[in-house]
Amino acid sequence: MSEVTITDATFDQEVIKAGMPVLVDFWAVWCGPCKMQDPILEEMAKEYEGKVKIGKLNVDENPNTAGKYGVMSIPTLLLFKGGTIVKQWIGVQSKEALKAEFDRVVG
Repeated sequence: MSEVTITDATFDQEVIKAGMPVLVDFWAVWCGPCKMQDPILEEMAKEYEGKVKIGKLNVDENPNTAGKYGVMSIPTLLLFKGGTIVKQWIGVQSKEALKAEFDRVVG
């Protein structure tokens, strides 16, 4: 399973009601740092398949959800567990930083 595309319309189903932790990558096509984050998230999606869902939400196409969570800078990564934000990162994150938090949340 690779990354999942999340929209304003699918956010509740894909993230809030998910049966596992979900990392949401708030991004945009024109964002250079977002492109740098992509390969790291692709690796993490493979490594944590079945344990953590990784989804991407385009802020230009889905402004409601980005606004609801106060996303002002991209990339912003929000990690949800049980429908609640348990960790937030702003800017490009290393695989190690994400892995440490995933391991903590997955337990």
